[in-house]
Amino acid sequence: MARQKDRFWDHVEKLDDGRFNCTFCGFKFAVATSISRIKWHLSGEEGHGVAVCGQVPQQVQEAAFLDMLHCSKRHKGIASSSNFNDNPISTTPQEQNNEVDKLAGDAGTIQAPDTMVQALGRFLEEINEMVMEDDIENGTGGVVQPGVGASSSGGLTGNTNETPGDPLPTSSTKLVGRAFEQNTNLIWSWLMDDEVSTIGIYGMGGVGKTTMMKHIHNKLLERLGISHCVYWVTVSRDFSIERLQNLIAKCLRFDLSSEDDDLRRAVKLSKELRKKQKWILILDDLWNTFELHEVGIPDPVKGCKLIMTTRSERVCQRMDSQKKIKVKPLSESEAWDLFKEKLGHGITFCQEVKRIAVDIARECAGLPLGIITIAGSLRRVDDLHEWRNTLKKLKESKCRDMEDKVFRLLRFSYDQLHDLALQQCLLNCALFPEDHEIVRKELIDYLIDEGVIERVESRQEAVDEGHTMLNRLESVCLLEGAKNMYGDRCVKMHDLIRDMAIQILQENSQGMVKAGARLREVPGAEEWTENLTRVSLMHNQIEEIPSTHSPRCPSLSTLLLCDNSQLQFIADSFFEQLHGLKVLDLSRTGITKLPDSVSELVSLTALLLIDCKMLRHVPSLEKLRALKRLDLSGTRALEKIPQGMECLCNLRYLRMNGCGEKEFPSGLLPKLSHLQVFVLEEWIPPATKDNRRGQPAPVTVKGKEVGCLRKLESLVCHFEGYSDYVEYLKSRDETKSLTTYQILVGPLDKYHYGYDYDYDGCRRKTIVWVNLSIDRDGGFQVMFPKDIQQLTIDNNDDATSLCDVSSQIKYATDLEVIKIFSCYSMESLVSSSWFRSAPLPSPSYNGIFSGLKRFNCSGCKSMKKLFPLVLLPSLVNLENIRVSDCEKMEEIIGGTRPDEEGVMGEETSSSNIEFKLPKLTMLALEGLPELKRICSAKLICDSIGAIDVRNCEKMEEIIGGTRSDEEGVMGEESSTDLKLPKLIFLQLIRLPELKSICSAKLICDSLQLIQVRNCEKLKRMGICLSLLENGEHPNAKDVLRPFLKLVKG
Repeated sequence: MARQKDRFWDHVEKLDDGRFNCTFCGFKFAVATSISRIKWHLSGEEGHGVAVCGQVPQQVQEAAFLDMLHCSKRHKGIASSSNFNDNPISTTPQEQNNEVDKLAGDAGTIQAPDTMVQALGRFLEEINEMVMEDDIENGTGGVVQPGVGASSSGGLTGNTNETPGDPLPTSSTKLVGRAFEQNTNLIWSWLMDDEVSTIGIYGMGGVGKTTMMKHIHNKLLERLGISHCVYWVTVSRDFSIERLQNLIAKCLRFDLSSEDDDLRRAVKLSKELRKKQKWILILDDLWNTFELHEVGIPDPVKGCKLIMTTRSERVCQRMDSQKKIKVKPLSESEAWDLFKEKLGHGITFCQEVKRIAVDIARECAGLPLGIITIAGSLRRVDDLHEWRNTLKKLKESKCRDMEDKVFRLLRFSYDQLHDLALQQCLLNCALFPEDHEIVRKELIDYLIDEGVIERVESRQEAVDEGHTMLNRLESVCLLEGAKNMYGDRCVKMHDLIRDMAIQILQENSQGMVKAGARLREVPGAEEWTENLTRVSLMHNQIEEIPSTHSPRCPSLSTLLLCDNSQLQFIADSFFEQLHGLKVLDLSRTGITKLPDSVSELVSLTALLLIDCKMLRHVPSLEKLRALKRLDLSGTRALEKIPQGMECLCNLRYLRMNGCGEKEFPSGLLPKLSHLQVFVLEEWIPPATKDNRRGQPAPVTVKGKEVGCLRKLESLVCHFEGYSDYVEYLKSRDETKSLTTYQILVGPLDKYHYGYDYDYDGCRRKTIVWVNLSIDRDGGFQVMFPKDIQQLTIDNNDDATSLCDVSSQIKYATDLEVIKIFSCYSMESLVSSSWFRSAPLPSPSYNGIFSGLKRFNCSGCKSMKKLFPLVLLPSLVNLENIRVSDCEKMEEIIGGTRPDEEGVMGEETSSSNIEFKLPKLTMLALEGLPELKRICSAKLICDSIGAIDVRNCEKMEEIIGGTRSDEEGVMGEESSTDLKLPKLIFLQLIRLPELKSICSAKLICDSLQLIQVRNCEKLKRMGICLSLLENGEHPNAKDVLRPFLKLVKG
């Protein structure tokens, strides 16, 4: 399926008929489903036109909800998909219509956007997603009333069913030059001209075409009247009609996976684009010409434009560009300005160095890419001799044409690194596909595997060295920093720098790089020369490697065949003459059997089989004594632990599952005494015939055997019982702490959380405590490492508070996350009496839970008050509170109980105490039938961004604001105003006793989304918004009403 790299696709499986199946509950999505529908399904959030999942793990549910919340924040739409309310809601009249009023009699979803166009666009986008797919078989079909999507008053016309797009990252370096300004202005004038529909921008590589267009792209997003949608597609040299169709479809969030025929794909794509009344499509780095209709791009009409950047004027001509412009190199003065800009502000030169610097800038021939890389390599150089030597080398290097000149400049920057390891690091980046976001962790692992990073004692030191190297390459402008959609730190390589690196790799025929080249078979025998040292065939569509291939490459050390998902068979002969191979990556391929000849690769240091989900057989590893890294994670079909693992005496890194075994083989770990990283995952059997994923099978390990690993730095494992956990703590070297650990303790009968991985970043040091009882009479106390960052307790029946589990919790000063699930005797987090009596660990102690950021509580039937009031001053860093299914919960933050008299002082009442939770950003409450209020004290949460309250039958008021008889309590500006300046999202569902959101007037300048359902007694909201400031749409109610009529049937 052509789809975005979104982590939530991992929670659905594609069926034979093209539909998708939720791996948790079996809900079936239509063929053309959107990722938004999958996220709403997983989020537990009702009212979005799709059934919610009842079996999703809580951390996945939370991540999906937050993801859609953040999506709402980015797009700033006017109304969410299919939420509706049976109860009319009115608001207090305000001056200038600045307060949200009753917008539609049966519409309970309202938003306050920055601009109306973006707002309506988001609303219609979600409506479109809801009706686009047919989920009749699940009984969740939705119908939009006539009028939705029609043009409205106030200048809002046309089809606005999409947001314009997201800004592209641009260099921090200020762009200089009159030519740049003139080119930008000229292109902008063409964009304003309805008669101009195709624009060509050409010029040599490195001259700044893409950078200029990125700035124009981002400017277009700010000027919403020009176009409803701006699409950016990086084409590159790896061109094919199918690939371009997929890239454009991805921008449109349109699925073409069901069509194999290019012509039919073109018809569908053309229809989709024609639906958009105003769009701009930017094709960056176009090398080949094509007929627009072959791809499915309709001939641009009024309001629609096609822009292309290319190195060839001929491409512009053949693509019938109505207007074209050549981007020329900078003038000498402009080049000098850019050179100084990249060197850094405040740089002063002596006269001789300045003269040399001017000459060096002149040698760059006005090419911004060359200027930036050369200046970056000379940043912080103050030695006259080095400047003079740089100029000499640049002048000595000869070039045939301007393209050669760019390569010469880049090669000079490479040579200037003067560090073989840094140079090898850069060359490794070229092994990835063009324009690829290279995850730093993956790249650094390769550098360690190849020995580029060496002479370090620990894995963490090696990782630190890797990041330092990448930072250095970024600082000299040979790499660009980036983040992918998962938030991973990445690096990117400019295509010219990559070309230069590949040239270096290919010197003396030492490298073969065909990553992302759409190969369906491995290169021919003539390309496998004896001098090869590195081969990258990653990200292709190779299907098999037959027995006719037996390359003789004695020097080949790195072979990357990963991400060939269709590769199912590799003949034994392929590896028979690759005796020098050190790094073999077959990750994410479809192989079912690892060739037996791999057993003879005695020089192998890294064997990577990550997510080879069909792999059933791995031959004996007995002879691979040089192996340092073995990664078998995600090999679901592998049902037997490979033979010979006890011989891997040099193994440093082991990641695998139990291969169907309930316990890791006893006696194996002590023989792997050099292990630095040990990750033992639960085993997930392969999907069955009905496409339902098998139940996870946990695998345990003996605590004493783990404790004997003296060089261990990172640990993920499961101990069957508390005794094994204690054995581990007693056996380990207490003088050395682990860099990361995720330790699960207890039987996992019905535990759904795996190793408690969190999508928003599981803490580096986590303990998960499952299905274990506490013997309070026997003085039982759980031992926790002092550096624990996350604690999860699940299904504990006899602890009344966390201090019953362990009094040592007060020493856990790094604790950031606490999760408590199904602890039926738990009454509160800690008791007030224990809190007051607990001795301080040290004079500098900031307070118990002073580092706590997130707290989750679910299914605790005896819990009445979550936090005692005396604990509040310690919770200065708390950011997120989620509480659900606690049937006796009366208050989230409770006052004093009769048995705690005197704790607060004789003259103090909780009702007139004011507390702050300065960093609280999210509060989510659900299924709390006894909850009447959040806090008896006055609680100030200036940072709150989201409030979500559902299924709380006795809740009467959400926020206990100030009243007219309480002047000055909340500040001097207004005794009846309560300000929540950062509140973005407010959701209230099934609160039958709710009478008001806040007794005071609630001022929420940032509010973007309000959802209200089944709150029969709520007649006024009392929320003041800045919706119509700066003269925006005085007739807001008339504008919004047509877009809020939505019924479900």
